[in-house]
Amino acid sequence: MKPLVFPNFNPVALRLGPFAIRWYALAYIVGLVIGWRLLRRLVRQAPLVATPLQVDDFLSWATLGVVLGGRLGYVLFYQPGYYFTHLPMIFAVWDGGMSFHGGLIGVGVAIWWYCRRQGMNVLGFADRLAVVVPIGLLLGRIANFINGELFGRVAPKWWPGAMIFPRAALMFPKYGLAPRFPSQLYEAFLEGLVLFIVMYSLSRRPALRLRPGFLTGCFLVGYAIARFTGEFFREPDPFLGYLIFGLTMGQLLSLPLLPAGFWLIWQSRGRVLDPLAAGAGQGRTAS
Repeated sequence: MKPLVFPNFNPVALRLGPFAIRWYALAYIVGLVIGWRLLRRLVRQAPLVATPLQVDDFLSWATLGVVLGGRLGYVLFYQPGYYFTHLPMIFAVWDGGMSFHGGLIGVGVAIWWYCRRQGMNVLGFADRLAVVVPIGLLLGRIANFINGELFGRVAPKWWPGAMIFPRAALMFPKYGLAPRFPSQLYEAFLEGLVLFIVMYSLSRRPALRLRPGFLTGCFLVGYAIARFTGEFFREPDPFLGYLIFGLTMGQLLSLPLLPAGFWLIWQSRGRVLDPLAAGAGQGRTAS
């Protein structure tokens, strides 16, 4: 089967005079906006854990959590040696380098801090937010594909849809123009589309929404499985390669999410949000 050739997309999505918006930045912006609008609808469902106005207020907190956490996570998890000897480059986010796991920690801290200040149920609000996160993952992986980055490993000759990535030939000259898995699209499907369908379907069940932490736990488990699977098709970063047991950094960082997710699911059995709570600040639990 003849392999496909990666289209030479322009990495700039929109140019306004001297200003340029790249696809990756656009994915962040659109993902946050769509997630924000959907989250405003989700918090209206019983039990009420926040108001739409509080969701509006939290958007700036979420943005900071994603950007700061994602960047610091990349610095600490992927290239600490380089950045600690080139400190100004830590702030050069326009050169790329974001970590989902770091962004997850950043948003987690933002949720905890904001909910404590507002008197909101932390896990109840996190459950609603967990439903919309896959939207950003879907758009982010599509942007990775458009940029021709984070491409896949060399694919078997018989693999349908294998693609030649010119950038891969420059980074891994020993493989030349060997066809590779379009792993960005596989990850967009697993981490984005499939996970969103699962999370949204679960959120439609009122009995599950009453269990604080259940949906958050499902997201962590689902993401860990999707990311761990997708990484088998993705070429590891050249400066890291394969790590212990032949796993990648993405797989190792995803492993702790499994027990954390299962623990949240298990502990949610004994805690139920008050379905008659009037709104934010009244996310009481009944045992």
